Amino acid sequence: MDPGGFAIAILPVVLSPGASFTLAMNSALTSGARGVLTIMAGTALGIFTHALLVGLGITAALTAFPSLFGALKIAGTIYLLWLGCRLIRGGLTAQPLRLTAQTQPITLTQAWLANVINPKALLLYLTVVSRFAGNTAGPGAYLLLASMHIAIMVAWLTIASQLLLRSVERYPIDRLRKWVDIGGGLLLILFALSALT
Repeated sequence: MDPGGFAIAILPVVLSPGASFTLAMNSALTSGARGVLTIMAGTALGIFTHALLVGLGITAALTAFPSLFGALKIAGTIYLLWLGCRLIRGGLTAQPLRLTAQTQPITLTQAWLANVINPKALLLYLTVVSRFAGNTAGPGAYLLLASMHIAIMVAWLTIASQLLLRSVERYPIDRLRKWVDIGGGLLLILFALSALT
């Protein structure tokens, strides 16, 4: 197992805007720190789920059946499209609000699902993470690497959300929320469509 190499390899993946980043930034503006913690917890559970499935060999068995894997890709795409449209609709109808008020926060389950049924996350753990875990690695090695992945993700989302929350002091929150929601929704739709290719 090569934890140092894994940390270097996973860093660009964590830093690139994806579904978890988009959901965390939306939650920072609409639910504050509590919303970001919910997204982090859901993403962490998703990462642990992938690590466990790969460590037990279930993911490899799933990808051996192209029709089943194709169905997972379609389900993941539909879910990300739904989340993206939800964010865009929220951005277009954004009303002045206080930082801690939101009518429909992103739930732990939604954050977990955004990670678990994302085919790119599944393939990341099947290909990249398994390379650093070693050929004979069991679930424990995958869970250790997943813990490193989560620590890096939590640090990044904490920094990014704090920077965003500090910008609220300079810009009206309803304007920031509008642009974060619309931009984030468009990114989720782009990620969903790119997952099909």
